[in-house]
Amino acid sequence: MTDPETRCRLVLVAPPLGDVASAVRILGDALKGGDVATVLLPQYELTDPDFQTLAEAVTPVIQAAGAAVIVVDNSRVAGRAKADGLHVSGDFETLADAVEKFTPKLIVGAGGAKDRHAALEIGDIAPDYIFFGKLDGDIKPDAHDKNLALGEWWSSMIEIPCIVMGGTDPASALAVAQTGAEFVALGKAVFADPANAATVIAQVNALLDEKAPRFHD
Repeated sequence: MTDPETRCRLVLVAPPLGDVASAVRILGDALKGGDVATVLLPQYELTDPDFQTLAEAVTPVIQAAGAAVIVVDNSRVAGRAKADGLHVSGDFETLADAVEKFTPKLIVGAGGAKDRHAALEIGDIAPDYIFFGKLDGDIKPDAHDKNLALGEWWSSMIEIPCIVMGGTDPASALAVAQTGAEFVALGKAVFADPANAATVIAQVNALLDEKAPRFHD
């Protein structure tokens, strides 16, 4: 196995997780599959108290596996759960406020980069990473062409790392890696069958080890 730090790494978008016990089991079992840089934790339909309970339960499990926990769009839950970061999918003003308030204590990442102009505006705010695609945008086997193009353009000229959303096929991770993006996000590709999640993660890591381009200093 090669050093995953030298190539595109995997980011997981957690699925709707239901009860806390199931969430801990699903994520804990999945992360036995190998290298994962980060788990993004969306709130979905949960109330704030239920989301906080869930985040507090899964955060230490994820961190113990060596991955960062980034809570989506809920800074209060991120803080109370002792998560590693906050993902802001909203407007530029919300992002700028989060960067000012929470950097460097928390990782602050940005979604909402629908085109090059928006991406550059986000870049001016200097988040810790930029995310191309929607967290629930994995509706086809392949990563979206527009997101691949944005990832390739961004990673060729901007130092802020980028995450590109993959597709429902785990092999879509390689197309993302080939853009030069630092991270590929997978959701349904990993969690469509939670019992198989660790196997999929292992397969994706093996694919990236074998075929992903390497970063050079």
